[in-house]
Amino acid sequence: MIEATDFRDAMSLLTTAVSVVTTEGPSGLHGFTASAVCSVTDTPPTLLVCMNQTSRSHGYFIENKILSVNVLGAQHEQISNAFASKLHSAERFEYGAWTQLQTGAPVLEDALVSFDCEIEHIQEVGTHSVFMCRVVAIKQSAQRGIREESLVYFNRAYHQVGQMAQVDIA
Repeated sequence: MIEATDFRDAMSLLTTAVSVVTTEGPSGLHGFTASAVCSVTDTPPTLLVCMNQTSRSHGYFIENKILSVNVLGAQHEQISNAFASKLHSAERFEYGAWTQLQTGAPVLEDALVSFDCEIEHIQEVGTHSVFMCRVVAIKQSAQRGIREESLVYFNRAYHQVGQMAQVDIA
């Protein structure tokens, strides 16, 4: 039998991208910091997003039926911390500049990439809900190719991954 603490300790050694997942709709404006996000398929474009069922925002995501996954760059550590904190939803969105794409879910303007999604299926697995999300719009950073450093989480701490591209000035 594997203990939950042993599993969490082992998973802390799995490097993951840090994202802020957001929603807006009939239940209001909400968001949380996530590391449990991955691609499922490109036909149709689909992401998997996991969320703890005890999260205070959980019901709002289910009611709104939309979300945006905003993949954070190295400069977004403060935003990640705000969305992982006990701040009220409105206070969290005071960090960063936000816009919208097709669904109306908040999109971080300078995220490395944002995936605007409709939640198509929800499955409960243990303590979490697994959202299967159809991607309806994508926004990539305007800085793409100039400075691409991703914020990642490893061994219970933030790290930066990526390379700074050299720019030739004529």
